[in-house]
Amino acid sequence: MISFVYFDVGGVIVDDFSGNDKWKDLKKELGVIPSNNTTFDALWSQYEPELCTSRDVDTLLPILTKELRLNLPKDYSLLNGFVSRFYANSRIWPIIDKLSNKVAIGLLTNMYPRMFAAITQKGILPSIVWDVVVDSSIELLQKPDRKLFELAQKKAHTPNKEILFIDNSPEHIMGARTFGWQTFLYNSSDHEAAIQELDHFLSNQQFRN
Repeated sequence: MISFVYFDVGGVIVDDFSGNDKWKDLKKELGVIPSNNTTFDALWSQYEPELCTSRDVDTLLPILTKELRLNLPKDYSLLNGFVSRFYANSRIWPIIDKLSNKVAIGLLTNMYPRMFAAITQKGILPSIVWDVVVDSSIELLQKPDRKLFELAQKKAHTPNKEILFIDNSPEHIMGARTFGWQTFLYNSSDHEAAIQELDHFLSNQQFRN
């Protein structure tokens, strides 16, 4: 029985950097040359754990510029560099709309500070009212931290076993399963196939109205 459905944003509702070459394209825009790839990747890995909670991604610009000798416009924004490459995954919107007429639905997302507002302003989310939005940059916790799943469950006011979580990360899916949620692993490298699989999966579920 399903009473509440949580969707991930990046890679599921939004076509982001998952399963494509957008990350490579962003690095090229930054001016990262092949000989600096290792240094860039090491710096990014160093700060990445903070990016979905307490650190604004644009605070990395001075660090990257100094270490890699980048030459960027003064008004350049890494946040915009990401969001400008995001697109609506409108294929999934009919499924979301159908589910919203059956059960409560929400978003559970690892998100950089200010990114959710930028995505919303860009108009690439479906025009519905989410019952709950759990944003890592607001809660200062990120998937797959058990504390974030606990918080999301409390906000949903739903028993763990009646929550379905749709995400494109095996690590996050495993974290949700460990907490007792039902899950669906969405393949963001093939949206057409993933939508068909998700639609078939949902057609075989029972929902508590």
